[in-house]
Amino acid sequence: MSGFDWLLLAALSLLWGGSFFFVQLAVGHLPAFTIVFLRVSLAATALGLVLWTTGTPFPKGWPVWQALLVMGVLNNALPFSFFVLAQGETGSALAAILNATTPLFTLLVAHFGTTDERLNRAKVIGLGLGFGGVVVMMGGAALAGNAATVWAQVACLAAALCYAIAGVWGRRFKRLGVPPLATAFGMLASSTLMLLPLVLVVDRPWTAPVPGWVPLAAIGGLALLSTALAYLIYFRLLASAGAVNLALVTFLIPVSAIGLAVLVLGETLALRHVAGMTLIGLGLTVIDGRLRQRFRRKSNTKRPIA
Repeated sequence: MSGFDWLLLAALSLLWGGSFFFVQLAVGHLPAFTIVFLRVSLAATALGLVLWTTGTPFPKGWPVWQALLVMGVLNNALPFSFFVLAQGETGSALAAILNATTPLFTLLVAHFGTTDERLNRAKVIGLGLGFGGVVVMMGGAALAGNAATVWAQVACLAAALCYAIAGVWGRRFKRLGVPPLATAFGMLASSTLMLLPLVLVVDRPWTAPVPGWVPLAAIGGLALLSTALAYLIYFRLLASAGAVNLALVTFLIPVSAIGLAVLVLGETLALRHVAGMTLIGLGLTVIDGRLRQRFRRKSNTKRPIA
């Protein structure tokens, strides 16, 4: 990757890690589904303007929009709602750590849902380490009898599973001929339409007190920075650096999210959370394989020539 690609990767990790920070600022000031609705609707509007100004075709045809509706549920409506509902109990740092299990779930979903991405020994070891980290983190809350915390962590894991299923489902858009940016717009627009009835019937935001400028600014940052701008950077990096290098963002998102949580929000992590995060990181490293390949290349260069 070029130096500019690395800069974009760092920016993307900060934007996606910052989504947990922005949600934490908004939680408690706005109803949960309203937060998610504002996030996806504002981001869809921004990306729609980008498509219009760049002349990129909008999604067309009922088969495409059917696929986008499913993508909107799996990649936006459900996981965004799960995290907002959970973060009132877990905080942003722990939610970001649990979000890092998305690649672990993706391996399982791809193994059973595709024919070309099967598990191998390294992936199985990585899965064992990663989910071992989840057990370490959740075990303390379970033993302490803190049911609310356990259920909040389960919601974060459910969100990660949704992202994993969405990743496999999203493979069909290339076959359907939908440009990536149009896919992002379509799924955000779809989730906007699906969330609107929940906001009107369940949240009824007009009955709640008017929030202050901090949660409103957080909603703006969540929608325009951590969603719309993040998607623009994501697809720019996907084209220039490739999917393998882009996967490095998985390692960086918890770092940026924890940094914001600790330095700005004053959150703290228990020892079990640090231990669990370490195991998840080790599991992702084993699955990624690049570090193992580098050591293998070094050992081969050090072998004496007969």
